[in-house]
Amino acid sequence: MQLVFNLPHMLRLKATSQPWEADVTGADQTRMVKRADEMGYDMIAVPEHFIIPNEHVELSGPHYLQSTIAQAHFAGATEKIRLNSCITVLPLQHPIVLAKTLATADWLSNGRMMVTFGVGWLEREFEILGVPFHERGRIADEYLAAIVELWTSDSPHFEGKYVSFSDVAFEPKPVQKPHLPIFIGGDADAALKRAAKYASGWWSFLTPPEKIAERLDFIKSQPGYDGRPFDVVHGMSTTRVGEGHAVLDDPNGRAGMSAEEIIDRLSWLGEQGVTISAVPLPTVRGVDEYLEYAQWVIEDIKPQVR
Repeated sequence: MQLVFNLPHMLRLKATSQPWEADVTGADQTRMVKRADEMGYDMIAVPEHFIIPNEHVELSGPHYLQSTIAQAHFAGATEKIRLNSCITVLPLQHPIVLAKTLATADWLSNGRMMVTFGVGWLEREFEILGVPFHERGRIADEYLAAIVELWTSDSPHFEGKYVSFSDVAFEPKPVQKPHLPIFIGGDADAALKRAAKYASGWWSFLTPPEKIAERLDFIKSQPGYDGRPFDVVHGMSTTRVGEGHAVLDDPNGRAGMSAEEIIDRLSWLGEQGVTISAVPLPTVRGVDEYLEYAQWVIEDIKPQVR
């Protein structure tokens, strides 16, 4: 089981946030990712929203980074750890600009970038940014195809409803070949079909953990899946977040679980097909105590996961 370093103050969801997180600064986060890299964590993942309507702030919180900028910064502070997003809201960003920023970060980090694309769910955010919400799936499919074309073709050419280009050059290409790993976030059939066609991983959100194996079989049954290695991400505390970031009460994702409880849960998730997970943020008093907890997870928990 690979472990994501659960970086505090990436967002302030009512369902999962701990009180001490709000005092964590960007400088603190940079120090923490350096330590996570030294400890041997596998990944850091950055959530993203561009703007939160006031009616969603109570559950969703107001605080989100732009995922690619944050990933690039954390890559510059580290040497080995992989940098992902969770998620990058694909339809809200121009695909040529996004392809360039991700390829740049991959090139500068010597191939440590990943990206998790999602179609988004917050309708008012789309309205504010002038993107048709009910076309977001079609936009995402087209943007994703265009991005892959830019990353992989020596003579990129694409003709679509939402984006077109020809007779152009695009460099740098990503260091990773054929391109940096793409994960797809979401739970609808359309998201899973997108994952089967384009992705090397799926980030589940609202899928109940006991249904992950069934949904993974669905992905691998699609004509777009070619047998390539495929990861599944499901953080332990994911089950405490419902649709629209509603607060759910699931003891299997609570803070303060014992070592045995965490080991059993991670092992069970692995049996469902999960290959990458994260341990809930603990109820500590600050950054230094959290880093001690993170070291305990790596040294005492990870080696015992079945």
